[in-house]
Amino acid sequence: MASPPAAGAAAPAESTGSSTWEHTKRIAAWVFFAGVLALIWRQARNVDWWNVLASVRAIPLPMVLAAGVLAFCSHLLYSTYDLLGRRMTHHTLATLPVMGVTFISYAFNLNFGSLIGGVAFRYRLYSRLGLGPNTITRVLGFSMLTNWFGYFMVAGAAFCFAPMTLPPNWRIDSGGLRVLGAGLMLAGFAYLVLCAVAREHTWNIRGHELDTPPLPIALLQLLMSCANWSLIGGILWFLLQRQVEYPTVLSVLLVAAVAGVITHVPGGLGVLEAVFLALLSHRLPEARLLGAILAYRALYYLLPLAVALVFYAVAEMHARRLQKMLSAASG
Repeated sequence: MASPPAAGAAAPAESTGSSTWEHTKRIAAWVFFAGVLALIWRQARNVDWWNVLASVRAIPLPMVLAAGVLAFCSHLLYSTYDLLGRRMTHHTLATLPVMGVTFISYAFNLNFGSLIGGVAFRYRLYSRLGLGPNTITRVLGFSMLTNWFGYFMVAGAAFCFAPMTLPPNWRIDSGGLRVLGAGLMLAGFAYLVLCAVAREHTWNIRGHELDTPPLPIALLQLLMSCANWSLIGGILWFLLQRQVEYPTVLSVLLVAAVAGVITHVPGGLGVLEAVFLALLSHRLPEARLLGAILAYRALYYLLPLAVALVFYAVAEMHARRLQKMLSAASG
């Protein structure tokens, strides 16, 4: 029979192991970040930026308009993600305010990172609308789950069934991509199975509640998120003037998305460019690639941010006016 001191002695060892793992993850993230910065610096020094600007101007107007329509559809679709969170948490906010909060948060998230956009703006705006911290956390978590669930399935299908042609000096080949894709799809299918068979749909993991929805909601998550990632890939495909196969453009975008998350660079600034140059510069001139990405940033990042700034200013003025009215009524 184990004595109490022996039972308590296991905790420091477990804590030490956890601390070592955390340090290892941080070191790996910084090494990856340094590698990306080195790649960005090496590429930026050799770029003729006047040619890049000329490439932006050379994109045909119909291609720009098509990309703009897809960008609008993507932001509109993403703005409905938190409606699924409303269904899961049973809060009673109306549809338009929920979509407004999601749109503003997503626009700031794209440009300034998830802590500012996805987290801080959601907490501020939703709390102004009367939601409690626990409900906001669950809505945010479910929205993130929806986004990355679709990513796993789209990336898995793209890597597994239509692996891109990698540069000749890369060590991984299409076979390695197929294995990675199969693993991502298996993880996605495991989530669907969990949603189908779980008796309890709220899980407590280290003090945090994780909601797994019933299977119909999970399938709706899958449809919405897969459609959104596909729309984003279509934006870049049109801006590249359809000179690279759509599955390849989508695959490169998916790789860049993960690289941006790992490096924690706000808006993936420089990371997106570095990944596209590394994976497609053997297919297209660098100036054309960078011109398409600059146009993509203008359409998908900066233009929605300008609209979100206006929406946020209106929301703040409305909240202050309401607060004054309530203060006057109580006085």
